[in-house]
Amino acid sequence: MDRPRLELSLIVLLLAGVGGALPAVRGEAAKSTGPCTKIADAELKACRFDTRDELWLAAARCENLATKDEVKACRQQAKTDQKDAQQTCGEQRVARLQVCADIGVGAYRPVIDPMKFHSDVTNQFFPLPPGKTYVYESSVEHVEVTVTSDTRTIIGVPCRVVRDVVTDKQSGQVIEDTLDFFSQDDAGNVWYMGEESKQLDHGALLGIEGSWLSGRDDAQPGIVMEATPAVGDEYRQEFALPDAEDLAKVVSLNASETVPFNSYTNLVETDEFSPLEPGLIEHKFYAAGVGNILVVDENAVRLELISVTP
Repeated sequence: MDRPRLELSLIVLLLAGVGGALPAVRGEAAKSTGPCTKIADAELKACRFDTRDELWLAAARCENLATKDEVKACRQQAKTDQKDAQQTCGEQRVARLQVCADIGVGAYRPVIDPMKFHSDVTNQFFPLPPGKTYVYESSVEHVEVTVTSDTRTIIGVPCRVVRDVVTDKQSGQVIEDTLDFFSQDDAGNVWYMGEESKQLDHGALLGIEGSWLSGRDDAQPGIVMEATPAVGDEYRQEFALPDAEDLAKVVSLNASETVPFNSYTNLVETDEFSPLEPGLIEHKFYAAGVGNILVVDENAVRLELISVTP
């Protein structure tokens, strides 16, 4: 039986969504232009076209449903989803422009001299001694971070390989398995050179969301921990459009926290965020000689260090 054709309103919504006006930006973020702001505008347009593609794919799936009522309900949901996605595109642009205002509107292309990097990461707030395993737990997750003896060369830079395995506590199933690649420069800054992340469902691969490598598709490395953190410092941790755009800002050098493993003072506290998820912030705490001991998300869920072995 032939399915009804797409409603005219669906097509009108699609065309209007792609070519709409740019969201307004107020304050300092709207005053200066440069590569950073142009990237924000280009990513907005790319995002809008992505929502168009998703709408058409959803519409195609709707046409394969069994009844007219199901088709109609599916079309309506596709419209709603596309409208929400369009709003998110605009919010991401505003967040990116705020980053431009905070750290500058110039292009982000850090100069990397491989001769000034090494895989032995000894930064006091982010040490990565091979063989160490750090175990963290929240109310919903069990996380094991293992510093391997493996190294990988990325854009000529020797990197330490760290494996991060996340287990859902309710099901007992591994839901994410990631390899992270870090390197330290001669000044003591720890750089994040990329990650290979796999999302899993009972052992089956669901996706590789968040994966990126410096140099691939012009992705750029970022700093995960400064040699000498200072309150107010803000920096990119990764820059792989549009999949990885995390940043960090140092907010304290004397925070205090207690986790199951120990109690700590004089912690470096950072706020970590991404324009890809506007408004969401993770608060991370780093202890000298240990590294990350606590992550608190936007819902106040605490991921706490419970053990370090050996």
